[in-house]
Amino acid sequence: MKFLTALLAGALFGSGLLLSRMCDPQRVLAFLDVAGHWNPALAFTMGGAILVAAPAFLYVRRRHTNLLGESTELPDRFKISGPLVAGSAIFGIGWGLSGICPGPGLLLLTGGSVQSLVFVGAVIAGSLALRFMPSGKQA
Repeated sequence: MKFLTALLAGALFGSGLLLSRMCDPQRVLAFLDVAGHWNPALAFTMGGAILVAAPAFLYVRRRHTNLLGESTELPDRFKISGPLVAGSAIFGIGWGLSGICPGPGLLLLTGGSVQSLVFVGAVIAGSLALRFMPSGKQA
């Protein structure tokens, strides 16, 4: 059952990326270009994602279980740590430079572009580098 729910969530996420065309790095970069030719499409995509995800978060917050009845604990919204800030900054810088984040990066990988190969390689390298950090330094 876990596999099916993960498959459904992935299909919903991927469909949203394709429908909103957020797999196009130029579209994302146009959203970040507030001083130039700004495109608000990403804001509408985020708003739609919030509308889809909010009921699930509300359900989990109230019941502390998922729909399968398994115990679920949401992270503390008010705990801001150094690794969280550093990771967020690295993510934001990478996203701003490339216009790609991990979800669309995997989607773009199917096209075999050099940009997507470099991006996904960097994500994998970053994930592997995290494993070599001292345990006290991880988020």
